[in-house]
Formats: sequence, structure tokens, C-alpha cells
Amino acid sequence: MQEFIAFNEQRAEIYWWMSSLLSRELTQEDITEYHGGEMYTFLSGLGMTPELKQPVEAFRDALKKLESREDAQLELAADFCGLFLSTPKNGALPYASMYVGESGLLNDKPAQDMNKLMADYNIAQRKEFNEPADHIAVELDFMGNLIILANQQEDEQKAEDVMQAQHKFLETMLLNWLPAFAQACSARDKFGFYAAAVNLLLAFCKLDTAFLAGEEQ
Repeated sequence: MQEFIAFNEQRAEIYWWMSSLLSRELTQEDITEYHGGEMYTFLSGLGMTPELKQPVEAFRDALKKLESREDAQLELAADFCGLFLSTPKNGALPYASMYVGESGLLNDKPAQDMNKLMADYNIAQRKEFNEPADHIAVELDFMGNLIILANQQEDEQKAEDVMQAQHKFLETMLLNWLPAFAQACSARDKFGFYAAAVNLLLAFCKLDTAFLAGEEQ
């Protein structure tokens, strides 16, 4: 049981890391941490999984390029704005509604579905993050919380039910639009830092889905 809890905590940390990375522009302090030994160790551990080796290497290459980028923090902030705070034509907007909604507008059905899920599981969106509920950062934060919720169940069957809910969430609320979002990032992120991050996220979500599918068998 302790191994199960520890493994789930590691999974949740990855979702929360990506949620944080895609929720706001990085500060200079953030960038310094990304170049530090702790991040190197973390990425080395992730890269030991064969399915993540290539996307981890691509992200590390982007980090290496960032070290020699002039005005790195300002330029990366400009990349963030150009991608995520732009228009559908020029950017890669981080909302599920833009990819799988019916109207092509914000706050479409995916956002409504997320609001319902958060209410069902009593998992609240962070108050300071005033974005539609289908923003990628909100969905990833929810997934991290759903993982920890499984750890908090005293009954094994209830824990298994929450694990199955994670699998369903990944398949129906994340992987139904993440590939298109990753493609848009790759096409429009000239420097490549955020494109590499989102491609790593996509690879991890696919791997996590396979893990959860195995859990359900």
C-alpha cells in the first residue's frame, strides 16, 4: 500500500508541475530553478522510462538553449503570451473548448463538464487562477488532486473507483484534445521551450493512461 501511495504522489507531482508551468509566465527565479540540480535529477529520473526518453531529451535541449538566450526571462514571457494569450489563428490557446467544443468559442461544453466534475469530487479551482475550467492548467491540477484522492480512501474498492475515474478523465477530458494542442504548440513556438514541455506532457499522459488501463484489468 505504501508503494501505491508513493507512486501516486509522484504521478500527482508531475501533473502539478505541468499545471504550474502552463498557468503563468516563468519568473527569473523559476528559470534559475529549472537550470538547477534538482530539476536535472527529476528529468533524469523521468527519462529512464523508455516512453519518455525522447521527449525528456527534447525538453532538456530546450532548457540548454534557454541558458544562452539573451534576455531569457523576457523572451520566454513573450513566447508564453504569443502562444497562450493570443488568438486561435496565431497562438495555441490552452482551452479544451477551442479543440473539441462545438462552437469554437471559450466556455463551451468542455468547460461546463469540468465544472461539473470539480463539483462532483469537491475539488475546487484555485481562486487566484481566474480562467475557464477547461484551461489546461486547471485540468492538470484537477488530475493531480484526483490522484491524491485515491490515496485518501480507506477502502480498497473506493480507491480503485477513483483510479478508474482518473483513467476516464485522461481519455475523455485530456487526451481528446492534448494531441491537437501539442501540434499547435509545435507549429507556433519558434524557440521551442513550451512545445517541448507540452510534448513531454502528452507522452506522460499516454503512458499514465496505459498504466491506469492495466490497473483496471
